[in-house]
Amino acid sequence: MSGGRDLVSPEPDNDEYAIEAALRPKRLDEFIGQARVREQLSLVLESAMRRNRPPDHVLMSGGPGLGKTTLAMIIAAELGMPLRVTSGPALERAGDLAAILSTLSEGEVLFIDEIHRMARPAEEMLYLAMEDFRVDIVVGKGPGATSIPLDIAPFTLVGATTRAGLLPAPLRDRFGFTAHMDFYEAAELEQVLTRSARLLSVDLPPEGAHEIARRSRGTPRIANRLLRRVRDFSEVRADGLVTREIASAALNLYEVDGEGLDRLDRAVLGVLLRKFGGGPVGLSTLAVAVGEEPETVEVVAEPFLVRQGLIARTPRGRVATASAWAHLGLTPPPDAFGASVLPSLFDEA
Repeated sequence: MSGGRDLVSPEPDNDEYAIEAALRPKRLDEFIGQARVREQLSLVLESAMRRNRPPDHVLMSGGPGLGKTTLAMIIAAELGMPLRVTSGPALERAGDLAAILSTLSEGEVLFIDEIHRMARPAEEMLYLAMEDFRVDIVVGKGPGATSIPLDIAPFTLVGATTRAGLLPAPLRDRFGFTAHMDFYEAAELEQVLTRSARLLSVDLPPEGAHEIARRSRGTPRIANRLLRRVRDFSEVRADGLVTREIASAALNLYEVDGEGLDRLDRAVLGVLLRKFGGGPVGLSTLAVAVGEEPETVEVVAEPFLVRQGLIARTPRGRVATASAWAHLGLTPPPDAFGASVLPSLFDEA
């Protein structure tokens, strides 16, 4: 049985790609959420098709699981063009990128996931390709090396990144359209779940969809994953109807609480509050206390806890907010971080 961390991780599991492909919308008007991005992208694509030219290069930034890959596939589908898919870590040398660019057909869409992780030589080659649709192939080494210019077919690059701040300015500036993907509201996730339930033949009434949505950390990928686990629970221990009670019981079994926190999230909060009085605590100390690597705490648990306003990063270390005390049912001290803006839950105590 998968643990809570697997369920609420925004990164895809190896066996999830086929399932995600079946659930992905194929056209822009089927895509749920990101209304502003959809409208802007629709204008970019329609304008390009009217001019019979490839659209500007597109950069999409945002957390994993929000639909960047899906939108890249939709862009190619809307243009009626093939899609070539690769990733930044796969482009270790300039030759790796040149091999892809030289075989692109006119108007083809090239999707580079995690584009901020490209090797520097490939990145520098991409600058010229994006601007002038040309690459320079270096033949030979040392003083005798020569550069041979090679024209490539006009194409559209779609780059996706979870860390836009790591993109070099020269690369970022070459994208004509930049879209930032926001986390989803619960109502939008309910629409995602309703659509997925229909495709998966799951009997999901609105109250069941709401219960799953509010525990999905604002991420469609997590929502769909939780739906599949709730479906399994419902089929084995109930009659297949995913009611609010069934969804709640299933997610409690998988250690995903009402706010979407899992075992590791609650462990971090518990240690921070009960052992260190709310902090501040250094990252390494906190990681040792919960039995995890510092990178796991910083990359996996912290972003969601910070976004939920449960912990804060300060120059002296990690600090629990008054909301964190309340979440674990503890009385926050008067000087708790953010106590002045938290409604008193303990006046009667």
